[in-house]
Amino acid sequence: MTKPARTRVAIIGAGPAGLLLGHLLRAEGIDCIILERQSRAYVESRIRAGVLETVTTDLLRRLGIDARLNAEGLVEDGFNLATDDQVIRVDLKALTGKHVTVYGQTEVTRDLIEAAPERGLEIIFEAKDVELHDIESDAPFVTYVADGAARRLDAAFIAGCDGFHGPSRKAIGAGAEFERAYPFGWLGILADVPPCHPELIYANTADGFALASMRSRTRSRYYIQVPLTDRVEDWPEDRLWDELERRFTPLADRPVVRGPALEISIAPLRSYVFETMRRGRLFLAGDAAHIVPPTGAKGLNLAASDVVYLADALIARLARDDESGLAGYQARALERIWKAERFSWSLTRLMHRFPDEGAFEHRMQVAELDYVAGSRAMQTAIAENYVGLPL
Repeated sequence: MTKPARTRVAIIGAGPAGLLLGHLLRAEGIDCIILERQSRAYVESRIRAGVLETVTTDLLRRLGIDARLNAEGLVEDGFNLATDDQVIRVDLKALTGKHVTVYGQTEVTRDLIEAAPERGLEIIFEAKDVELHDIESDAPFVTYVADGAARRLDAAFIAGCDGFHGPSRKAIGAGAEFERAYPFGWLGILADVPPCHPELIYANTADGFALASMRSRTRSRYYIQVPLTDRVEDWPEDRLWDELERRFTPLADRPVVRGPALEISIAPLRSYVFETMRRGRLFLAGDAAHIVPPTGAKGLNLAASDVVYLADALIARLARDDESGLAGYQARALERIWKAERFSWSLTRLMHRFPDEGAFEHRMQVAELDYVAGSRAMQTAIAENYVGLPL
């Protein structure tokens, strides 16, 4: 093994959570190193969500990593809930005074990685076989393999931002765990075609859920609900475009434009919370601690709020020897996590057809959507959750 390196905070994972945390710590002069299992090219190519709350965009602007966001992000003042015969526009700006911004998670990740060298944020890509050690001691450390050599990184604290399958959550061991797996997935297509509607449409149709969204004015992202048994091979592009045309032609402002797929994938949906977000000197943030179904557009935004809380706590401890933030981190984060889980779960329940439910349950969905259509109070509650609750 090579001579151990040392840093104050070892961050596991170079997704948005780990990158944002690294930038926040470096902005306060705190040394940190990010270890990422995958290559930079792989990390920058991952297709993920694209709706940012003001919590997230304000954070990027606070860091001064917002040039492309400001130039290319689409400010959305509303979004739409639809059934087969009606479209309900939720006016975010009128109801909350806020908006959301459409800017892909892939772009956020690229911006954060590109800004890292000038800010002294070291990212070690292709760090394999990461293991966490002595996390309950005052001297935790991480071992990994890079460039064919075994390496060690000593730290005062470790931040696990490496997702559900990473080593950080596993290092916590047994903890309070809550999960709801949904009996369907989202089949998604990304294509360089103009969107069919200026704002997102979440549709509950006779054939199940469908979403019309975008990444820019010339790039569209569509999803439809499919059984968990379906495979991408079952859905040639023409079949998927036919289905999208059928579902959105009655609802959208413009026709669905076809184009070659940049990416097609099927993602299962689940709600998951691992409430034990701390063990000794190890703290979890982002998907390492929670997963939300994408219906509520909360995944990246919830990771960003975790990171704000964790960065504040680590800075207080390392700069001022104040332990109170770290002691309260888990409770503070979980309060927001469960509210986001509730909203994502409720919107998933409202907008999808569940295979084990029948006509009665669908009538309940229709009745609730009719109530939303005529109730400013209901629309306000939905809008407040969609734009993001205050930190």
